[in-house]
Amino acid sequence: MATRSCVSLSLSFFLAFLCYLELCSCFYPKHLNLSAVGTHWSTAGATWYGSPDGAGSDGGACGYGNAVSQSPFSSFVTAIGPSLYKSGKECGACYQVKCTRHPACSGRAVRVVITDFCPGGPCVSESAHFDLSGTAFGAMAIPGQEEKLRDAGVLEVRYARVACDYSGRNIAFHVDQGSNPNYLAVVVEFEDGDGDLAGVDVKEGSGEWRAMQQSWGATWKLDAGSELHPPLSLRLTSQYSSQTLVANNVIPQGWMPGATYRSLVNYNV
Repeated sequence: MATRSCVSLSLSFFLAFLCYLELCSCFYPKHLNLSAVGTHWSTAGATWYGSPDGAGSDGGACGYGNAVSQSPFSSFVTAIGPSLYKSGKECGACYQVKCTRHPACSGRAVRVVITDFCPGGPCVSESAHFDLSGTAFGAMAIPGQEEKLRDAGVLEVRYARVACDYSGRNIAFHVDQGSNPNYLAVVVEFEDGDGDLAGVDVKEGSGEWRAMQQSWGATWKLDAGSELHPPLSLRLTSQYSSQTLVANNVIPQGWMPGATYRSLVNYNV
């Protein structure tokens, strides 16, 4: 009887442990970042725009400006249809795209960053569509067959959401030219990991956090109503995993509109 009781007790603990694991995996999925989950491929359409070896457009709807053609974006960027753009909340998110059905396709996956919005045509009619830069589109081709691939029209591709990797760069904040002592707007750049943002908060010195509003794309603003007193800290919340990150005193005293201020932090660091 004692042996049967021990076996029964052990079985109960084992079943309870399995239930615990199942509950955990179901209850906390939003807190897993993209570096910790598997790659899930889906099908989409793809086109390209701009010059054959360019970055699509100089800036785009996310507000990154000419940074899209510079390192670390290096023109590997994409405009995206409404289903994935999500009113700009997905600016900065990273995807892998690859093609296999066209004879010029290499089958090699290319990582791109959402930097622009595609408002019409197949971008709206298809469930998911990537309007890639000429550089990114050509990178899916067999070497030497880039032009053949660019002539393919709307191309079927496979795509997967992946973690961003900016090779050790920290998050940067580009202050919008329209900012002044009573109004602050910043473009948030180079978020590793999840790449996207659900919210941005600002704090003066040791004061209280104040929520900023998404102005457009990757630009977040605060109309303070009175003079802001730097240094200013910024708190970021990821859209994908709800992870938060604080860049302490990143906007210094004497800050200037048009300047870019680099933090000492990033996700996955």
